[in-house]
Parts: sequence; structure tokens; C-alpha cells
Amino acid sequence: MRTTHRAATAVVGAALLLGCVSAPASSHPEDDGRRVLVFSRTEGFRHDSIPEGIETLQQLGATGEFQVDATEDAGAFTSRTLRRYDAVVFLSTTGDVLTPPQQRAFEGYIRGGGGYVGIHAAADTEYDWEFYGGLAGAYFQSHPAIQPATVHVEDRAHPATSGLARTWNRTDEWYNYRSNPRDRAHVLASLDESSYTGATMNGDHPIAWCQNYRGGRAFYTGGGHTGQSYAEPAFRAHLLGGIRWAVGDTQADCRPENGYRPLFDGTSLDGWQQAGPGSFTLSDDGTLTSSGGMGLLWYQAAAFTSYSLKLDWKMSGPSGDDNSGVFVGFPPSNDPWSAVAHGYEIQIDATDVPERTTGSVYGFRSADLKKRDRALNPPGEWNTYEIRVTGERLRVWLNGVRVNDFTNTDPARSLRDGHLGIQNHGADDRVSFRDLHIKEVR
Repeated sequence: MRTTHRAATAVVGAALLLGCVSAPASSHPEDDGRRVLVFSRTEGFRHDSIPEGIETLQQLGATGEFQVDATEDAGAFTSRTLRRYDAVVFLSTTGDVLTPPQQRAFEGYIRGGGGYVGIHAAADTEYDWEFYGGLAGAYFQSHPAIQPATVHVEDRAHPATSGLARTWNRTDEWYNYRSNPRDRAHVLASLDESSYTGATMNGDHPIAWCQNYRGGRAFYTGGGHTGQSYAEPAFRAHLLGGIRWAVGDTQADCRPENGYRPLFDGTSLDGWQQAGPGSFTLSDDGTLTSSGGMGLLWYQAAAFTSYSLKLDWKMSGPSGDDNSGVFVGFPPSNDPWSAVAHGYEIQIDATDVPERTTGSVYGFRSADLKKRDRALNPPGEWNTYEIRVTGERLRVWLNGVRVNDFTNTDPARSLRDGHLGIQNHGADDRVSFRDLHIKEVR
């Protein structure tokens, strides 16, 4: 369980920030909660929305239980000052804003596990600093006029996008980027280039992404040009989720993700079949929620040999005692107990004994509980599993952290050719799933 403390926010100038090096630059230096530094220096175009952005981040800090300090003085970029902060927000910075020594201090901060949040023109910053370009994920190239556009939400488990619908219609200044970050970062949302004019990225146009970068965490969103953006509840929630992930208050899988195809796209259960009692309810937002049981919703359209399966799941009850699981490697059958007898279950139930708890191969191998506990989000928040099968080896990642590595030696079972399914465990168990997708691997 994580502990944070609500604190007032503070906007500090250079004298306060640099003159109080023996204590946090805050109106409440005794507070030991999360701390975020907002940096908004500009050496190029200056956005009129910066004051609204700072005010919004202050308000989100109070709501999200982290303290916010703001400065435009690059002198804050020393090792001694930066170590006070869990993340640094580059709020529409432009041009060359840091000297080489300040750059080295920030690099050390990121390599030591610090967080970075880039908003809008943070991508129009430090073009000659290779480390920063990789951290931001892509550099600005151009933009058309401010106009409405449709945003496709690609990852609905990350806290920056988990509260959004699959499509998000909003107005902003939509950047084109010099390169596509998809191969090196995890894309959270992308633009539908057919929904507006002036796009130049050939139909694949990421607009928000995250990555684990050289020891630190980096989140970027291209939104935030207009002052009105910061009054939008959905955009504010987007920023808050990105900051919460960057400071380490919540977990998500931010590894690059390419080559997957959907098994369940949120609208149709074609190819799926219910075995045994109970059912799954499909909601308008594309979420499947278990009811009754004990049964199994299994993908009968195909069996799989070597693959990476990704899916999002969430416990509904506040106790965390809901029970479910993901079954792999079982033969086709309308008897759910066939999957129990001939396949393997990756468990969802954080309150059970080690070999029967979240991340375990049920009854066979416990998850690494220390890693699992650090990676696991609490009930009511989304988690992501990657289940990778190669030959008879089964590995499990929870929110990007590998928590299990198991090899089948049972001659009565085989992972080499089997079906996949999600369990509805019992009448009182409510576990939700969405965005099941798969990639064949070697």
C-alpha cells in the first residue's frame, strides 16, 4: 500500500528555490509527500497558456496529493535541487533552456530514477541535446491551425488514458513530429489524420506516449496549446494520470508495443464461446465483466503456439478479494474444467496464498511477490498482463514488470498448441477485462 500526503502547492522564484537548498522549496517543507517541479522557461515562442498550465498543475497537485513548485530559473537544475523531486514537468518550454552543466545534472537525475513529464512545446526544446530528444520521444516539426480532431486512445489501462473513451474529440494545436516514437516508446493515443487538416505523418500519428528511459520514467502529451485545454476535465485527468505514473504512484506497461492484433476489440465477441455456468457482460465502453460461474470465456476460433498475449484487467470490489484468471494452453472443450486439468491459469486474486495469488501460475509456481507487490495497482485501477509462451516456457509481466517464469514439465499438459480464455469464477467475483490482443513470436 502506498502512502502519500496532501499538501498545498507553491510557486517559487529563483531566490526561494535556490536559496533554500537545505530544505525543500515548498510552503510546507516538513511534508514528505511526492514533489513535482514545473519548469516553463522559453527561449523561443512563448505560449500564452503557460499561466493556466501552472495553475492547473497546482490544482492537480492538491487533488493528486503531490506538491508543486514552479520556476523558470534553469539554475534549479543541479543535482542537489533535483533530488528533491519525484518528477520534473517541462511545460511548453521552447529552445535551448539549459546549459551543458545543467543538462548533465538532469541526465543524472533521470538515470537515477527521476520522472519527466513533457507538455506540448516540450517537444520544441533542446534540439541539439540527444539525451533530451530521446527522453521527450520526438521533436516538433510543424503544426496546422488550431482545430478539432479525433484522438484514438490506444492504451486504456495507463492512468493517463484509462478514464477516456476509445475516441476522444477535442480542439487543440496538433503537432507534427520529425520522427515517429512508436518503435521506441509506448503510444497511448494517436490522431486520426482524416479528422482534421494539416497532418503530415502518413496515417500513424502518435500524440501521447510513455517510456522507461535510461533509468527514469517519461510521459509526453502533445495537447495543451490553448488555455482552454486546462479547463477540460478529460485533459486535466490525462495530465494527472501522466504525472501519477511519472512520480511512481501508479504502475503501467510502457514498453514499445508493435505487431499485435486484437482478439477482442471491445465491440464483438466473434470467435469467443462461453463454457460452463455464468457469463461476461459487455458494456458500452468495451469492457467485459465476469458474472457467476465457475465458467470460462474461451477463444475457440484458433489455437496458438508461440505468442505474446496482452490484456487489461481490473478488480471491481474494494477488498481486492475478487477472483479470476487467464487460462492458456488447453485443448478445445465446452467443459471449463478441461482447461483446469489440461492448461495453466495465470491467477488474479491478490489475497490468496503465494501459488494461488495474482501473477502466479495457479497451483504450480508463485509470482515473485516483492516484484508483484511493487507492480500491482489497487482494486478499481487497471492492470496489464503480458503472457508470453514460447515452447513450454511461460512468462508473465504485470504492468511491464516480469513477475513469473515457469516451464512446463508435465507430460499431460503442453503449452505448444492451445487455446486461451478468461475465467468467471463465482457469483460474488467481479473482474473486468478489455483490450485483449496477441502477437505471434518466435
